[in-house]
Amino acid sequence: MDLNKTSIFNVAELRQELILITLNEVIEALEFKGYNPTNQLVGYLTTGDYKYITTFNDSRKKISKYERSEILMALLNSYMGK
Repeated sequence: MDLNKTSIFNVAELRQELILITLNEVIEALEFKGYNPTNQLVGYLTTGDYKYITTFNDSRKKISKYERSEILMALLNSYMGK
């Protein structure tokens, strides 16, 4: 560890990572309950209706912590490797 070097903490990158972790948890819950995660997430992201997300493992509560626009941005950034 170099004590003479300053580390940079990027809040936006951390938030994006938290969103992606949450999405993975929601996807696992949807799959466990027998739903198609792609269809359910598209339904939620296009309509804003939480009924597309299962309550299993607090998935609705977890995903509701983020704006839909933030989720879409995190997905696109991840897809583009950013």
